[in-house]
Amino acid sequence: MKEYWNDNDFSRNTRHKKRKRHTPHGFTLILCCCLTAVILAFGLTVNHIPPAADTQPDAHLSENIVTNTDFDTSLAADEQSITDETAWCLILVNKWNHIPEDYEADFTELANGQLVDTRIYPALQEMLDAARSDNVYPVVVSGYRTVEKQQSLMSEKIAAYKAEGYSDAAAVFKAETWVAVPGTSEHQLGIAVDINADGIRSTGEEVYKWLDQNSYKFGFIRRYPADKTEITGVIDEPWHYRYVGIDAATEIYNQGICLEEYLNKIN
Repeated sequence: MKEYWNDNDFSRNTRHKKRKRHTPHGFTLILCCCLTAVILAFGLTVNHIPPAADTQPDAHLSENIVTNTDFDTSLAADEQSITDETAWCLILVNKWNHIPEDYEADFTELANGQLVDTRIYPALQEMLDAARSDNVYPVVVSGYRTVEKQQSLMSEKIAAYKAEGYSDAAAVFKAETWVAVPGTSEHQLGIAVDINADGIRSTGEEVYKWLDQNSYKFGFIRRYPADKTEITGVIDEPWHYRYVGIDAATEIYNQGICLEEYLNKIN
């Protein structure tokens, strides 16, 4: 513990003694008394004067500053870690943004043979189980697609429009509003799924409504809302859900925005 004494009190006592005049013999006696008074004053000051009010808080303030600096650094590291860990599920793929050439994923096979990125499987299974607990019975009818499968779907759609009398150019244009050009489909990432009803215990309308209201709780978003076609480039698909993580999904849901708008906001 630091020792403190009061300079002002000591100075005041010594000046008071110096005002009196004495004979040499008396001076010696007075001097002894002064020394005694000094010693007593010093002892009282050390033992009874409390620390200055602005001394100890400075030490605590220094400790707080160091602690806060360490905390901020830790937060920055955590934020960077979070960004790195979720980058894969926030990849933007649409008609203007192709799948990265170095993109890789491992896949898990569902009971019906569909494949999904292994990283989204737990969340997907949890979402499907939650729906069933609410007496809604969804089925994943499409998961991961190869380039060949995506091309086959595109060709079939173009052929269907041409059969209806559309020109080649018009058929391609119409088909691309429904089917993504190979290399621009989220299904090729393995983190998007088409979900329909089982057709026995639930209707499509029931499944779509449940997913629209609850999917964000599990990290999924309704990727192509009806009012966002001009932004996404795809018409309303109430069956198409994409994994983006719970934080992003919750913000997208609460703000009524699409993935493109969300990414533009955070970037």
